[in-house]
Amino acid sequence: MENGASSANKTTSVSSSLQRETEYLATLINYAIENQFSVAVWRLPNDPVKHIVISRKPQLLKREATVLEELEQGFIFAPFDRNSDTIFLPADYKFTFTDGTLRAPEHPIETTSHTWFEEKFQRVVQSKATAFHHTKNTAANSPTVADYISLVTTGIQEIEKGIMEKIVPSRTKVIDLPLEFDIVQSFQNLCRSYPNALISFVSSPETGSWLGATPEVLVGVEDKSIFRTVALAGTQPYQEGINLKSVAWTQKEIEEQALVERYVISCFKKIRVREYDEHGPKTVVAGNLMHLKSDFTVDMKAIDFPQLGSVMLQLLHPTSAVCGMPLEPALEFLKKHEGYNRQFYAGFLGPVNVSGNTNIFVNLRCMQLLDSKAILYAGAGVTIDSIPEREWSETEIKFNTMLNILK
Repeated sequence: MENGASSANKTTSVSSSLQRETEYLATLINYAIENQFSVAVWRLPNDPVKHIVISRKPQLLKREATVLEELEQGFIFAPFDRNSDTIFLPADYKFTFTDGTLRAPEHPIETTSHTWFEEKFQRVVQSKATAFHHTKNTAANSPTVADYISLVTTGIQEIEKGIMEKIVPSRTKVIDLPLEFDIVQSFQNLCRSYPNALISFVSSPETGSWLGATPEVLVGVEDKSIFRTVALAGTQPYQEGINLKSVAWTQKEIEEQALVERYVISCFKKIRVREYDEHGPKTVVAGNLMHLKSDFTVDMKAIDFPQLGSVMLQLLHPTSAVCGMPLEPALEFLKKHEGYNRQFYAGFLGPVNVSGNTNIFVNLRCMQLLDSKAILYAGAGVTIDSIPEREWSETEIKFNTMLNILK
């Protein structure tokens, strides 16, 4: 085993065997778990840079009191339930990797972190270390085809009564983790397989451990000046080489996506924001799936609205893409009929105020890691034109996003 470098700059030397990303990540994750700290690892869509933060003590944030602009650098993790606390992991230690190499510090926190790492780990970083994770006891089962079809059918009946336009019933699937399952390797597999998604691993005593690949931006704030969000809905399997311009969508899928668009626009209207750009819908690829997507952007400086990110986060979550429309009857339906606690599935997560940007995504295509098992989560958008059996098939396809990286 090699000694670490004698300075932060030497730590980033290309020749050191300690530079291997997986070794760093496994060592840092294990340090967090062993000390009952929290850890988040992520990679943004279409970005080769990977990040990890360790947080000694997460902050619990009330929904109405979450002001993104006032938070320090860190990672946010929120459950589906709007009334539950949001978890914020302030970055006590932060590291950044590019092309498998630990990058030189670009922020005071990173400078401090490099020095700490050198002093703490130069003699204990091990190659081929396997990362551990926090576990949280969770009761879950795998509903049968009949169970889910019954749930969807009930939803359609409520839609036919005019109570709702759309509902997004979800379900779980409990699987056995492979004996050779490795968190860091699985994270790297997700990064390779799904370049257009936020890839993340979050683990804390309060939340348990979650691994995922989500394509859906909820709130993005770039350089405190540009706000972004998307309307994403409709699902088809993706086949390699298909011409995206030739993809045909059914009326049901087009209307489902249009409902999400209208929901975003209604949130803008509530706060009297009229100066926004909308582009789409267009067909986009998200791993093994295709969706219809519209992009929204707002020049926050032009409209003098510096807290637009925080305000829209409160208004948007949970979006009609993961809940339904109108919001309140859809939430009531899910609470009454879905039959389980979504926890952090369909909540939101992402880096806050990292390099001057905030990137928060809806927590889709994810799994919760237990001791030797994992819980997969997936939902389907149901409208009056839905066919229950097809909605079951859609959730099966969505499960494959995570299942594929375990094979």
